[in-house]
Amino acid sequence: MEGKIAPAGAGYAVAQLDELSLVDCPCGTSRRAFSELAGAPASVHVVQISRQARPHYHRRLTEIYVVLEGEGAVEVDGQLVPVRPLTAVLIRPGCRHRAVGALRILNIVIPPFDSADEWFD
Repeated sequence: MEGKIAPAGAGYAVAQLDELSLVDCPCGTSRRAFSELAGAPASVHVVQISRQARPHYHRRLTEIYVVLEGEGAVEVDGQLVPVRPLTAVLIRPGCRHRAVGALRILNIVIPPFDSADEWFD
């Protein structure tokens, strides 16, 4: 189970992000909430960016990166966009992207994350 989920039929769900299991992802490591919750409109991830983050894209997913810690850049379609804490970057389907630098981000994924929608050139 990914965090504390509310009882069936409840109008809410709760996840303690720092208690979720770490999973590897193209950008580093992530803790993912609500990605498997039926009917959830989005999932929320806390991601620790590694210096070797891999450029990738999604065909269906939109992502919003919100920088929590660190300074660096987000590479979007080949352009480096400088980021620092509280910078938000909206990444649409089809946009090749990766985070660059020692960053910690909150990633809001709409619809919820699906590993089958990670693509690499």
